[in-house]
Amino acid sequence: MANTSPPFRRTFFRLLGFLRPYRTALVASLVLAVGSQAAGLSIPWLTGYAIDHALPDEDGRLLALLVGLVVAAGLAKALMLVGRRLIGGYLALGVEFDLRNAMYARLLQLSWRFYDRHQTGQLMSRATVDLQAVRFFLGYGLIFFTQHVVTIVAVTAIVFVIDWQLALVGVAITPVIVAVAFLYSRRSHPILKDVQQRLADVTTIAEENIVGVNVVKAFARENEEEQKFSRRNEAVFGVTVQATRQRAFYTPVLGFLPLLAQAAVLLAGGRRVVDGELALGAFVAFNVYILLLVQPLRMLGYWINEFQRAVASGERIFEVLDEREEIAESPDAQPLPPGGGQLRFEKVGFAYEPGRAVLHDIDVDIEAGRTIALIGQTGSGKSTLTALVPRFYDATEGRVLLDGADVRDLRLADLRGAIGVVSQDPFLFSASARENIAFGAPDATGEDVERAARMAQAHDFIAALPEGYDTVIGERGITLSGGQRQRIAIARAIVIDPRILILDDATASVDATTEAKIRLGLREAMRGRTTLIIAHRLSTISLADEIVVLEHGRVVARGTQAELSRTSEVFREIEEHGLVEARVMTETEVATA
Repeated sequence: MANTSPPFRRTFFRLLGFLRPYRTALVASLVLAVGSQAAGLSIPWLTGYAIDHALPDEDGRLLALLVGLVVAAGLAKALMLVGRRLIGGYLALGVEFDLRNAMYARLLQLSWRFYDRHQTGQLMSRATVDLQAVRFFLGYGLIFFTQHVVTIVAVTAIVFVIDWQLALVGVAITPVIVAVAFLYSRRSHPILKDVQQRLADVTTIAEENIVGVNVVKAFARENEEEQKFSRRNEAVFGVTVQATRQRAFYTPVLGFLPLLAQAAVLLAGGRRVVDGELALGAFVAFNVYILLLVQPLRMLGYWINEFQRAVASGERIFEVLDEREEIAESPDAQPLPPGGGQLRFEKVGFAYEPGRAVLHDIDVDIEAGRTIALIGQTGSGKSTLTALVPRFYDATEGRVLLDGADVRDLRLADLRGAIGVVSQDPFLFSASARENIAFGAPDATGEDVERAARMAQAHDFIAALPEGYDTVIGERGITLSGGQRQRIAIARAIVIDPRILILDDATASVDATTEAKIRLGLREAMRGRTTLIIAHRLSTISLADEIVVLEHGRVVARGTQAELSRTSEVFREIEEHGLVEARVMTETEVATA
């Protein structure tokens, strides 16, 4: 039935593991499938018996009895088919439910590094197209395949009982059919796996262009992107045509070979009836049984195709489920220690890839409650350094300590629950403003949400929305301006009352007036809380108690703005480029703005 290489077999048996919770349903479905086939197989025998024994009987009582048995067998088959379909449907949906949950849970557990390497469209394809292929085979295909095998074995046994000589003629073609089916299996698997991969490529292009449609239109790239999609779609077309050609050749062959057996039976059996060596009723029953063999043998190619598709999809799914969890919680992870948020970067180094370090020997102490601005040219390692604190990545050298504890020794939920992060391009969910702000603190009261919104200078525009805090703001916050999205993200970070606040260029998307208002709120939010600010605007840097200057992944200077203006050439260069924004609005100006 299948390619028997070890990885192939391993994938197949792992897929069968998803049936374990549904053992009872699987057994019941198989029993009903076999029972319905047994009831169906009794009908040709009853028909042949009626021809040979009931028709010559003049009183007709035997014929009536046999007709009644045929009707009863047909009714039993129909009822068992109904039961099998209901239970099989439950089984298929249950497998799909479990697979989808396992896939989604795994995707949530995997680290940032995993998403650095994989495209969203590829992952979506595995969670949809591949999952459905596996579900269809495990929920339906496996039962149908078993049913067909049982039919082939049972019919073969019956025809040998009826007439073993004629049966030898009928089943002589079977080894040829099995060989052709096996050859089809070997050749179709790599092509079908390629089909799944190409479909994922198309999904990736579609997803990127839908999400980035504003960029596509802004640069008038509709035609180019359409051509790119067309090329990917053409690749899918090509490999699918190749798979279709295979199916177009092998499926008719697998359907034609049983007909050769039927023709040979008609020829040889007809002569035996004429010679009086075989009863007419037995010959009729024999031919009906041979006809019953045709459908399972013809479907053999189809189910082999579905089996191959399911295993190919299973391989892609298990690539995700087997992905090593790089940011794993230690088995003896400790709760967050008490403290005010003291941070220490102790000889920290980091590389996204071996041999390509982006941080070198970072040695920085940050007292609890202090606000530190990290500045430097693009690519100097500012965002990477802050990403090590909540363990989005782990340092490849040295340690990051929070209140004296290595962050790698802490419970992840505790660690990340104590850190509020606001990125330059914040992601908002298609939910209400209230739900977005309370995302990290689902138990937050309305007063908590409003307080955080006021601190982030978001309350006024939220209150002006059609339904206030209950207004659904649209997918990715598309109905809001960049500054409004940024302020909601800041409120979302504040509402969890974090021990550490990380602002990664958090005011980059707002105008100077709005930034000044946000600064007033942030000044209150940062009071008594350790804060790391990544900023390019000097007005935002002014919020910091100290500034750490990074260059090429190294700390090259540290001090106040006044000190660095005198001592750091790197800082002076940044300051000169930022002179246009160097002037900080006073609180009076902000209040009247």
